Amino acid sequence: MSTPNPFLATDQKMVGDIYTGTEVMDNLTILCDDFGSRFGGTPGEKQAADFLAQKMRNYGLRDVHLEPVAYLGWRRGAATLEIIHPFQKSIPCISLPHSPAATVEAKLINMGDGAPADFDARAADIAGKIVLTSSVVSPNNSTRWIHRNEKYGRSMLAGATAFIFANHYPAYGPATGGIGYKGRAGKIPGISVSKEDGDFLRRMLKRHGELTLRITTTDELFPATSWNVIGDLPGSDHPAEIVMAGSHYDGHDIAQGAEDPASGTVSVLETARVLAKYAHPLPRTVRFAFWGIEEIGLLGSKAYARAHADELSAIRLYLNMDAAGAVQNRGINLNMWDDLQPVFEAMSVEMAEPFNVGQSMMAHSDHYPFFMAGVPTGGIEAIPRSLGGRGYGHTKFDTLDKVSLENLRGTAALAARLLLRIAHDDHWRAQKRSPERVRAALDTPEHREAMAHTARMDELYQ
Repeated sequence: MSTPNPFLATDQKMVGDIYTGTEVMDNLTILCDDFGSRFGGTPGEKQAADFLAQKMRNYGLRDVHLEPVAYLGWRRGAATLEIIHPFQKSIPCISLPHSPAATVEAKLINMGDGAPADFDARAADIAGKIVLTSSVVSPNNSTRWIHRNEKYGRSMLAGATAFIFANHYPAYGPATGGIGYKGRAGKIPGISVSKEDGDFLRRMLKRHGELTLRITTTDELFPATSWNVIGDLPGSDHPAEIVMAGSHYDGHDIAQGAEDPASGTVSVLETARVLAKYAHPLPRTVRFAFWGIEEIGLLGSKAYARAHADELSAIRLYLNMDAAGAVQNRGINLNMWDDLQPVFEAMSVEMAEPFNVGQSMMAHSDHYPFFMAGVPTGGIEAIPRSLGGRGYGHTKFDTLDKVSLENLRGTAALAARLLLRIAHDDHWRAQKRSPERVRAALDTPEHREAMAHTARMDELYQ
């Protein structure tokens, strides 16, 4: 038996518009083909920010503006990796964002897939060596995402002199990704190699017993400015109450970043377009945000959370849509908000739109500053959540052709229908958490391990 849908007429207009036009793919094409990677510090970054702002104005959003974010910029230089003993050979590589410029010679140690327990057990062996680890995100079948930055940090804490990140996907080349910490540069050079070259290094280490490598990085650090792009559909009855959706728009400099993040960026933009056209005025304000410099430490969203701390208690939900337009098995992942589970399950039934609702937490996208501030957060993600890795993400092959119009349409339609309902809900179940309740939510074995690592990194960077 179907559940009555009080928003049916608006749903039909929004979904019909999304599925009979190409605006969302047109916007993705411009972001990728005209502005390139949109990496922090590139001309395409500012062009993209201005483009997103103008689009929101064209769609009828109000108070559209750019909020500048000062940060430590990074520019890629040439990087080299050489085997210098017991034989000589050059291996192609790229440096990782926020790697310092340096030259290091040391012996190689293979840390496999980089499980935290292995770093703890072999800390004495790591000191003074160059660490090699893979991009596998669930080493030893971990139930949480072991991020590249954590593997790099554990290498530093154990006294490594350099870090090599080997992609675990064949034929994708090196995978990039930031290794800075809270906006600061890494303390040892970090580079990336392809799976094939990582496997070669492992074979040579096993055959010869030891390998001595030389790594040279020539990257540049400089003061820079990025921008968050914000726009509102003001609420008519309760304008101070806010429903928020966002995605970062910066990719990595080696690719277009079409799946990650631009598919999510344009899905947010399409959501804003159809809500403004068919659902406005809404009783509560719906705010749309496009974050800068996520890829080097969530710097844009962190800056927003600091600057708007007095407004955070008014946000009933922040919906994160990072790379959401490329998601398979699309659903809603709530970041440990059990009270909202039945709310979204009921929405799925009423909307006649089957989607799974999950409950998990990871610290590596723009929901995290809001979660840590106590704001209810969730995202459009694969449910059940994949721990397979990024696929084309963070490689030079994350290009426009990897994204389908069908996925973009489905993501935008789901987001628009959800935000419509949340803005109308007069009995919303989630309220901002206190710092104590945030800590309690993270008090699980896997998150205790991650938080203990963060505490050690804080000490290192004091």
